[in-house]
Amino acid sequence: MAQVSRLPEFVSRNPGSIEVICGPMFSGKTEELIRRLRRAQIARQRVFCFKPSRDTRYADADIVSHSAQHLSSIPVSSAVEIESFLNNQSLLPDVLGIDEVQFFDDRIVGIADAMAGQGVRVIVAGLDLDYRAEPFGPMPRLLAISESVTKVLAVCIACGAPASRSQRVAHDCRVDAQSKDRVLVGATDAYEARCRRCFIDGVDTPSLPNVN
Repeated sequence: MAQVSRLPEFVSRNPGSIEVICGPMFSGKTEELIRRLRRAQIARQRVFCFKPSRDTRYADADIVSHSAQHLSSIPVSSAVEIESFLNNQSLLPDVLGIDEVQFFDDRIVGIADAMAGQGVRVIVAGLDLDYRAEPFGPMPRLLAISESVTKVLAVCIACGAPASRSQRVAHDCRVDAQSKDRVLVGATDAYEARCRRCFIDGVDTPSLPNVN
């Protein structure tokens, strides 16, 4: 497991923890992350929030849910930037939030683990499965070492059942069937939430009319 090189001296009576919020696209992961971080802010806790800088779908800096809720965050291009930011702080946060955590490399696992070990409440949100329904990036390891996992589901656009998959569809001209990108950031209309039964592995699936 990757380890952070250095962290500020920090003494806390809190045991520290890692909370994972996961699920498919359109399931409310970011909304739940924002809710938890806002409650921490109301409690006057020191909160840092990070997001991948590549995610500019709704805002360059804020994390924004599909329901238009937003919270200020620090955009970074890599897990190393999060580590560097924390190393330069005189005090670590009480709560550390990370959105779209699946976009970071495995170093994020060591950072989250080290922070939790120093009494920080770490809350991460992201896709647990990619568009092929395969485990996504560092999520399996984060799930394994976490104290709490919240699996949120969307609504299947095909049949209305609870949806656990993110279906990449072909109606969007930006979707390239040969694309090696596991997620096309910014192309939210290139995906649909699907249940296990309605999910089809592949990118050539036509979009379906919403049942709602």
